[in-house]
Amino acid sequence: MRLNEIETPADLRQLPVDKLQDVADELREYIIDTLSTHPGHLASSLGVVELTVALHYVFNTPDDRVVWDVGHQAYAHKILTGRREAFNTIRTYGGISGFPKRSESPYDAFGTGHSSTSVSAALGMATASVLQGNIQRNHIAVIGDGALTGGEAFEALNNVGQSKANILIVLNDNGISIDKAVGGLDQYLTRITSSRRYNKLKEHVWHKLDGSEGCRRHSRFLDFFQRLTSTAKTMAVGGSNLFESLGIRYFGPIDGHNIGQLVDMLRRLRDLEGPKLLHIVTTKGKGMRQAEENPVVYHAPGKYDSHTGEQIVSSEPGKPIRYQDVFGHTIVELAGQNPAIVGITPAMPTGCSLNLMMERMPERSFDVGIAEQHAVTFAAGLAAGGMIPFCNIYSSFAQRAYDQIIHDVALQHLPVVFCFDRAGLVGDDGPTHHGVFDLAALRPVPGLTICAPMDEHELRSMMYTAQLPGHGPVVIRYPRGCSEHADWQSPMKELDVGRGRQLREGRGNVAIVTLGTVGNDALRVAEEQDADMYDMRWLKPLDTELLDSIASRGYRRIVTVEDGVRNGGFGEAVVEYFAEHHPEVVPTIRILAIPDEFVTHGPVAQLKHDCRIDAAALRNAIAQ
Repeated sequence: MRLNEIETPADLRQLPVDKLQDVADELREYIIDTLSTHPGHLASSLGVVELTVALHYVFNTPDDRVVWDVGHQAYAHKILTGRREAFNTIRTYGGISGFPKRSESPYDAFGTGHSSTSVSAALGMATASVLQGNIQRNHIAVIGDGALTGGEAFEALNNVGQSKANILIVLNDNGISIDKAVGGLDQYLTRITSSRRYNKLKEHVWHKLDGSEGCRRHSRFLDFFQRLTSTAKTMAVGGSNLFESLGIRYFGPIDGHNIGQLVDMLRRLRDLEGPKLLHIVTTKGKGMRQAEENPVVYHAPGKYDSHTGEQIVSSEPGKPIRYQDVFGHTIVELAGQNPAIVGITPAMPTGCSLNLMMERMPERSFDVGIAEQHAVTFAAGLAAGGMIPFCNIYSSFAQRAYDQIIHDVALQHLPVVFCFDRAGLVGDDGPTHHGVFDLAALRPVPGLTICAPMDEHELRSMMYTAQLPGHGPVVIRYPRGCSEHADWQSPMKELDVGRGRQLREGRGNVAIVTLGTVGNDALRVAEEQDADMYDMRWLKPLDTELLDSIASRGYRRIVTVEDGVRNGGFGEAVVEYFAEHHPEVVPTIRILAIPDEFVTHGPVAQLKHDCRIDAAALRNAIAQ
């Protein structure tokens, strides 16, 4: 049976075990071929091909529930669960999602665009099954790509151990998340997997037990094996086992690319009651030389040659720099001038370009793992100790640290500079990654200064201004993608906090008021329509003097434009001010913002059109 004959996992289960590697090989080749022209998350998916096949072979999915964490590991899962023909639409407008999505397939047990949620979700589903009288259903949490470094995962492990739930946690240990894995947990797993004494004894005992028919039929032999190897590991590695200390039986580590061993072990664990953890060791990017050698680059490499593996990189001269790189170069420059500056990121040094500072100033730059809450409070501690931390988090991930931003930073008025990368609509990653809630979420928080640059020059100056004394906590948000200009390296200057600017004076009958990089498209429309144009720069404090001036000019129409949600956002802040101080102006206002719905994945231009925040929508608002 070939891959194109497998429509569901039920078809896969008709095969003998010795044919499963053929399916895995074809599956891996299909992923490599498809993603070469339809870019997505490559290396992570290649690393779990054998595991995916084994899980769907052993367990009765979708009745048995598998939760993938992080969800970008689930490409092989999607192909085997009825979406093979649609796989070339992944992450494209109108196509399938790049992450598990409950509304997309009954095989997608839980949506996992953000990390470290699988154990909590699987435990919840396992508990629900028990309460509903279904004690036969299996619940599997596949956690990998650094997701175990997230705080929620540890909270869930603590709960799992004392719950006695029938849940299997598969730890996909590939030593890397998007960048190299960091922290004590990674070092602990390395000690387990690299202990020669433990692994030699484990293989010997496993080989002996494997010949026993009783071992294959009765879980008590597997339990005995687990206890024996656990004792051996304690002796060989030193110290008690972390997971067993929490009440979770630990098995492994085993080769995550040995499909026969995976099937055998999963069958045994399937019949073993209670919480258990299977530790598998995999290679991120398995089966593609370039991805194995450079999994950071090939995590999401864009287009590449499927035969050679070489990336297809544009070499346009004078191409505008990415905003993330403006941040990376600017923080290095600022840190060279100010010894109090430090940089922090939760597991995204390459994605946010803090890696540039890490190369130059490793002692002053910190990757704390996938732990946004810790990143924020760690930054607060640094600030309380006299440093000026720049904490760079993707906007959608910053949602996970909302309490820490309020309680640990804003309440104490600590000088933490938050740089929210990937703000606004991010494109193909879709609703789990769009950074559209930050403005509305943070606007009510006392003591925060919130700003958004219109271009790369303003980003540099906002970063410079934020690190000056007396400003307290500052949030700077900027989008994914390239800046407006190639000549980005302008001199930095101190900006007047809470002061916007008029960029263009037109006929005086229409005013366009913007915040952030959406102002670039708006400025082009203003020139076309001969409208007045204002860039507010700051959401908080709002430039009320500029708003008073706008209100006094008698505009027929005032249009606000932003790339955040409408409810509670920038436009509503403007309307609130006018309603209190200039109520006669309110009927003239039109707010262009993200509507009250989750936005799908697709090209940013298309999504802006759908959300009615593009140039066409602005022209229509002006014409009304």
